[in-house]
Formats: sequence, C-alpha cells, structure tokens
Amino acid sequence: MPKTSNKSLLPSERIINRILVIRNQKVILDRDLALLYGVETRVLKQAVRRNRKRFPSDFMFQLTKEEFTRWRSQIVISKADEKGLRYYPFAFTEQGVAMLSSVLKSERAIEVNILIMRAFVKLREIISTHKKVGEKLKELEGKQKRT
Repeated sequence: MPKTSNKSLLPSERIINRILVIRNQKVILDRDLALLYGVETRVLKQAVRRNRKRFPSDFMFQLTKEEFTRWRSQIVISKADEKGLRYYPFAFTEQGVAMLSSVLKSERAIEVNILIMRAFVKLREIISTHKKVGEKLKELEGKQKRT
C-alpha cells in the first residue's frame, strides 16, 4: 500500500477546520466555501440566489443576527473583512455543498466538492471513534469501581 504524504492530508484537515456546528447541523459558511472554490463570496451567493429552488432549508440557511454575532465573536476579523460582512452569511449543510457543484459548474467546483464530501465523511468517522472511545472508558471506569 502506498504511503500517504502529509500534503495529501492537509486539504482534508483544512476543510474539516471550516466545518462548524450551527443549529445542531454541521455546516460550512459561504465565505469559506468561496475561498475553497476560488470564487468571490458574492459570486457564490449570486449563483445560489439564481437557483434558490435547489437549496431548501435543510440544504442551506442564512444565519440569524444572534448566530452571526456569536460567530463573529469567535473569530478574529480584520477591519478589511468587516467591510465585506454587511449581510449574514449562508450556512450550507453537506447536502447544500453537494448541490453547489451543480450551480457553480466548473472543474474546480467538482474537485473541491469531492474533497469536501470526503472531509464530511472523515469528520463523521472521527466523531464515531470518539463516541466509541468514550463508551469504552465509561465501561472500564465502571469495572474499576466494582473491583
């Protein structure tokens, strides 16, 4: 089996770091997706608005004022970035991200979508592993207390 280099792991890790949990859903914000796709955020949003029927509420939603404020307080935003944040960001679920490749229609969009889908899968695997480890620890703690 060929050895994987650290370079091949970097894109997945960079994508996973952009996945947030908002409204108990794993999402990626429009500005992060635009960065990954190599387009301006306004271009991505424009493509979505032109194809609104493809993005039901379980595929994409716009952050509320409270969610937006909470998100901004958790990241460092430069003065230049603040100027571009007049509107609340769109948050895309895994299904919404998959739909984006059909509205952006570029080779890069297809390639990035594949990487993002793999990152979501990897994140689910990581979460599953952590749950199993936690359950095993509780089981061992219970056995230790009984002895």
